[in-house]
Amino acid sequence: MESLPEPLLVRILASVPAVELVLVCRLVCSQWKALVDSAALWLLKCQWEGLAGEDAEEEGGASWQMLYFLDKRKRNLIKNATGEEGLEDWVEVESGGDGWKIEELPGDFGKDFPSDEVHKYFVTSFQWCRKSQVIDLRAEGYWEELMDTIQPKIVVKDWYAARCDAGCLYELNVRLLSETDEVVAEYRSETIALPQDNEGEWNEITHTFTDYGPGVRFVYFEHGGQDTVFWKGWYGARVTHSSVTVEL
Repeated sequence: MESLPEPLLVRILASVPAVELVLVCRLVCSQWKALVDSAALWLLKCQWEGLAGEDAEEEGGASWQMLYFLDKRKRNLIKNATGEEGLEDWVEVESGGDGWKIEELPGDFGKDFPSDEVHKYFVTSFQWCRKSQVIDLRAEGYWEELMDTIQPKIVVKDWYAARCDAGCLYELNVRLLSETDEVVAEYRSETIALPQDNEGEWNEITHTFTDYGPGVRFVYFEHGGQDTVFWKGWYGARVTHSSVTVEL
């Protein structure tokens, strides 16, 4: 392919899957390495997949290669977000009252979830119940240079509801942590109170971290709640479909 015009060779290489480009094609020769590392190739791949407009420029603050891989890695980093595996992957920070329980939607005196893909939820008791997960961003494929220079958005979402016949309290706390567990940025919701005799509807809470600075290596996610009628059993806040995503 040495006789091919460079623009044509870029188009040919851009059609190769990204992982093979980096792990195989980049090692063929110095010319291919330079092309695989070039902004032109990754901008072309982004344009083909609708991640960049036709008028986007090669030169800019963002690395098209990083942005391409970031989009491909976009997924929910919370494991077992809907309780299909019980409490697996969650750490029970606090288990007051009768502790946590998993129930099938819509549950007693509850409403269906907005998405048909969600079938279960976690429910709290008559004293505070909290559970958490720690997301290792490097283990999930978000390398240090990406987090420190691009600083992609970290989008946090959670869903909570109450029984129609019981009031409840709900809280969400999310921290961005350094390698040494220092807090780089934090979001802590207010204590949200849902009254007794409510509609039982599901509510979404969301927060987006931006411009948080270098050094973020972990995301600590914690949520919880309790009922406000202090009935034995599981009449407290219901939570499900929690998510943490890293986005453009």
